Amino acid sequence: MFCTQCGANNTDGATVCSQCGRNLAPAPSLAVQAPPLVQTPAVYVPNYLVFAILSTVLCCLPAGIPAIVYAAQVNGRLQAGDIAGAQAASNNAKMWCWISLGLGLAFGLIYGIAVVVGIMNHMNH
Repeated sequence: MFCTQCGANNTDGATVCSQCGRNLAPAPSLAVQAPPLVQTPAVYVPNYLVFAILSTVLCCLPAGIPAIVYAAQVNGRLQAGDIAGAQAASNNAKMWCWISLGLGLAFGLIYGIAVVVGIMNHMNH
């Protein structure tokens, strides 16, 4: 064992340096141990962002905008640890996606019926 002060070679079990008298015993560690990190279990909450964008572009713009807003809030709330808020935003996004899809299909069906009626009316004259 070597002395850290003078560099003298001492026997392995020595507690004091034979040349300079320095204490060779290891100093007690004063390091404070951090408590173990508590990790919350990983929770998957779907954000429905793709469904929101597609239903906005292809179906109904006014009902699709809230779907996109709620879908964009899901990941931020998950990162903040607000699981209940993320689930609420996810449910709202899904609801607005279905509303947008339903309104788009309803308006498409009404438009299709109007076209058919117009064609039939034009054929009768």
